[in-house]
Amino acid sequence: MAKPAIKSLKALRQAEAACTRCPLYRDATQVVPGEGPAPAQVMFVGEQPGNDEDLKGRPFVGPAGRVLDRAIAEAGLDRTDLFVTNAVKHFKFEPRGKRRLHKRPNTYEIERCRWWLDLERTIVKPDVIVALGATAARSLFDRTIVSSKMRGEIVVREDGSRLLVTIHPSYLLRIEDEQAKAAEYRRFVEDLRTCARHLQVAA
Repeated sequence: MAKPAIKSLKALRQAEAACTRCPLYRDATQVVPGEGPAPAQVMFVGEQPGNDEDLKGRPFVGPAGRVLDRAIAEAGLDRTDLFVTNAVKHFKFEPRGKRRLHKRPNTYEIERCRWWLDLERTIVKPDVIVALGATAARSLFDRTIVSSKMRGEIVVREDGSRLLVTIHPSYLLRIEDEQAKAAEYRRFVEDLRTCARHLQVAA
């Protein structure tokens, strides 16, 4: 099935808002489209919106987003220059009392939502795409990726696109030991610095 002739982020957001390509739209508050300029040198791709993102309709505005903002700044990048999105555009969760607990998207949901991610890539034309976590990597490489084996390196795909795989910032929030958390955070920032250095070389 051919992709619609969508050539702007505004048109893309309107089309995404009407998406019924997988069942996740039924329970989510709203779609959460990508955010940022087009074109943009760097595109960050996360897994899916969380509870805060689902309610606000914007990507990475919750606790993981605050960690990401801090790391982006420390790596020498500017979030206002970046495009930030998710592999899956609707919040997948399971109710637990009054709370909604994150539930990882399955392969079918990732595959169905790649339609929108591909359109974002076409419109935004990033020099480097940063995959935040395994779900994002799965969507971008179209196969399961062992993130630890290629983490922090710029990988050039057959189509010429450049990808960098790292952790999702939500992983840092789950580390209880403060020393381990600090070490993992420093490594995360260093991954993002690899992206920043690549842009400086390419400029």
